[in-house]
Amino acid sequence: MGFQGLCRSSDYCLYAFSVSILLFFGNQAVAELRYSIPEEVKEGTLIGNVAKDLGLDKTSLADRRFRVVSGSKETFFDVNPESGALHISKKIDREELCHGSGACLMELKILVENPLEIHYVVVEIADVNDHFPVFSEKEQIFEIAENISPGSRFELHVARDPDAGINSIRTYSLSTNDHFEIETTQSDDEKIPFLVLKKSLDREQRSTHSLLVTALDGGKPPKSGTLNVSIVVLDINDNRPTFGHDPYQIEIYENVSVGATVIRVNAVDPDEGNNGEIEYSLGKTLARKIYDLFELDSLSGIITVKGALDFEESEIYKLDVHASDKGTPPLIGRSKVIVKIKDVNDNVPEIEVTSLSNSVLENSKPGTVISLISVTDKDSGVNGKIISSIISNVPFELKPSYKQNTYSVVTKGLLDREEVSQYDITIKATDCGDPPLSTLKTLSVQILDVNDNSPHFQQNPLQFYIIENNVIGSSIFSVTAKDNDKNENAELSYSIARAGSEKDVTSFLNVNAQNGHITALKSFDFETLKTFQFQVVATDSGTPSLSNNVTVNVFILDQNDNAPVILYPLSSNGSAEGVEEIPRNVHAGHLVTKVRAYDADIGYNGWLLFSLQEVTDHSLFGLDRYTGQIRTLRSFTETDEAEHKLVILVKDNGNVSLSATATVVVKVVEPKEAFAASDVKSASKDDDSNVTFYLMITLGSVSALFIISIVVLIAMQCSKTPDYTSKYLEDKNYDGTLCHSIQYRSGDKRYMLVGPRMSIGSTIVPGSHANTLVLPDRRRRSEEVRSIKQSYFLQSCVPSTMIFLKQNLSFISYCQKKLGIVLKKLDSGITGCCSSATLFFPATQTAIVEHREYV
Repeated sequence: MGFQGLCRSSDYCLYAFSVSILLFFGNQAVAELRYSIPEEVKEGTLIGNVAKDLGLDKTSLADRRFRVVSGSKETFFDVNPESGALHISKKIDREELCHGSGACLMELKILVENPLEIHYVVVEIADVNDHFPVFSEKEQIFEIAENISPGSRFELHVARDPDAGINSIRTYSLSTNDHFEIETTQSDDEKIPFLVLKKSLDREQRSTHSLLVTALDGGKPPKSGTLNVSIVVLDINDNRPTFGHDPYQIEIYENVSVGATVIRVNAVDPDEGNNGEIEYSLGKTLARKIYDLFELDSLSGIITVKGALDFEESEIYKLDVHASDKGTPPLIGRSKVIVKIKDVNDNVPEIEVTSLSNSVLENSKPGTVISLISVTDKDSGVNGKIISSIISNVPFELKPSYKQNTYSVVTKGLLDREEVSQYDITIKATDCGDPPLSTLKTLSVQILDVNDNSPHFQQNPLQFYIIENNVIGSSIFSVTAKDNDKNENAELSYSIARAGSEKDVTSFLNVNAQNGHITALKSFDFETLKTFQFQVVATDSGTPSLSNNVTVNVFILDQNDNAPVILYPLSSNGSAEGVEEIPRNVHAGHLVTKVRAYDADIGYNGWLLFSLQEVTDHSLFGLDRYTGQIRTLRSFTETDEAEHKLVILVKDNGNVSLSATATVVVKVVEPKEAFAASDVKSASKDDDSNVTFYLMITLGSVSALFIISIVVLIAMQCSKTPDYTSKYLEDKNYDGTLCHSIQYRSGDKRYMLVGPRMSIGSTIVPGSHANTLVLPDRRRRSEEVRSIKQSYFLQSCVPSTMIFLKQNLSFISYCQKKLGIVLKKLDSGITGCCSSATLFFPATQTAIVEHREYV
């Protein structure tokens, strides 16, 4: 309605909003609309609603970035991104924008995204009669001989009107007179006026004539321009110069150098003297540009190049050449020189990026469009044909559009940000000229990350060693995982995988979710727990999140935190004191007794050494440093005292050693008294035989249950895949003191943690822990020969359940308590037979009976 109102209220009612055309090509609909508007309309004038004519949803225009993409330097149109209305943004002068009388068309690109579409709009600029006809000069003078016959024609200056079509010059008129009239002839696209003599002149009657020529255009109302014509009547010069050709035609290349000769024109005049001398000149009605490009020598008639030629600016030039003699009046001959410009490949192709997405997801499918480009070349013919390609080695390719020299840049393969995070796509456009010219355009595209990589640990499983009695709440070790993604997809959090109720470590371990530091919530005791296993899970923050876990094997290292415990001698009140009676007639080397002790630590921390701290006679008794055996060094004499007190110091080998003392009182009696004491012991032994019998039954039952459990557990272990967790075994090659050892494997190495006394031939591994020894190839035999009953009992499958028998009921209660510990630990999944019982339950060793003399 706004445009119709404009037409009603102005002089532009001849022009109206025209027509729209929609074309469909391939799978994508591409529309081309056509509008027509008059020139010189005001800024903001509505041309039409493009969105409505294209059938687009107005509510989604802003989200789809509805816009005009102009390929020219000046922007004459804009579009409302919300309503889709196309307006004029700058006043348009058709004569300045388009030369000539042909149609003046402007092509616009309408671009929308999501999905990406491009539409073409052609706006025709209609001419308005806004210019007056103008002559190149205000006055024209003719010198005409009086003998000129009627009908002679004299060319007048041509009037110029920049308007086109009906608004250009239509007619010429001449003021009223008796001798002349005006005629017009059509030459190319313009009318040339001629002054025609209709009646002979008589210089004697009238020597000058003044005429007024009027040029009228076809506008309504028409506009006009005038030319004053003066006629000077001369005496006769009856031959005019004539050219050899009319017209002259010549072709030259646009890159011809300035000063080069274009052509030489030649005219002849049969007159003699001044009437036959010729001067050349260019017509005065040519376009100003021609005078800047070409120059005519007035004497030789040679036309040379004066300025740089450009085929893209104009393909042809028409020059009016005059040859005038020097007669009175002079006669003029006329001819045309048509200069055709031949194209040279002097323009490189131009690449225009219509739309560009600077980023693309790495999981985008092949064929995803990231940019639209168009290429142009101002040259013509073969020089203007363009071949476009992507020259860089990138997973992108060009796909041609339905319109020539328009392409889409699409992905042609799978992308991976972890390999390449950015691509520089170099597009090369090359014309087909000789030599060809080319141009490059580089597009930078960022590859956006997608959470397609799980966290990973550099090593799995992990092994850590912790010294017992650690500080509660302190960090004991940490785990670290990496994620090849970036930003939130690579932000990791750590957690401990929850297991069953018996194996759940979250009750005494905590992991920092941000850095993977693991903190102990309790202090570990080697004697209670030697190793455990759990899993740490690393989870990224992507959507959806990905995770991975690592198995962590933790080994508790022993500290010397247990003092030796005296097992024998042990009095009824629990103190480490005992009385031994020996006959006076014993010989040197007689075994008086044996001090037995136990240390819950292992290795050097549990390696016990015995020493005499106090003795009444150093020459009479000797103490074995390793076994704790007390033997006589010589036979007794009559002068030796009957009672001797020995204080034995038992010390471990820790860095800060711990110790305990035992007191043994040795009474020397006569042989008869010794036999009597032996009978008393036998009687006492008979009294306790019933208790021992029931205890043996209990031990047998426990042993049977233990063996059944071990068989089941061994079968379960054999069905599992072997791991790298250390396997522990007990070294049963001990004698004397209750020494013990732990064997384990780690990889291809085999280690043993030994008890108070090492086997002969054991050596310390250099660089290892102080309590780790390499196992010898041979095993050492026991130093003493035991009785058959004693050996059978000690070599049974449950030495860890053996109870140190004492001839009092209080120790039986103590043994029952130890048996209860064994039964309780059996349910927790102990593996290995006797060695495993010794490994996991060192407390039961305090009940092991190695009492050779008392069985």
